[in-house]
Amino acid sequence: MKKTFVAALTVAMIAGSLVTAAPSAKAHDGVGAGIAAGLIGGAIVGGAIASSRPAYGGPVYVAEPPPPAPCYWQRQRYWDGYGWVVRPVRVCY
Repeated sequence: MKKTFVAALTVAMIAGSLVTAAPSAKAHDGVGAGIAAGLIGGAIVGGAIASSRPAYGGPVYVAEPPPPAPCYWQRQRYWDGYGWVVRPVRVCY
């Protein structure tokens, strides 16, 4: 609430300074008024978004991983292009 109030007060001060800065300037076809309204509206919406709490999802169900499969080490022979090589390989079923 305090952040929203400070943001609104800041926007009001900026809007007041924009209005009093050029009282003799003419807004041609309402372009100046549209720009001022866009700046003020953007500041209000931006302040409201910045002061809101982040949205986090609710608790999520995570399944327990299955028990590990029984594994064992086995020596396997393979051809590597130059000759036969034996290496240990983990075999799971």
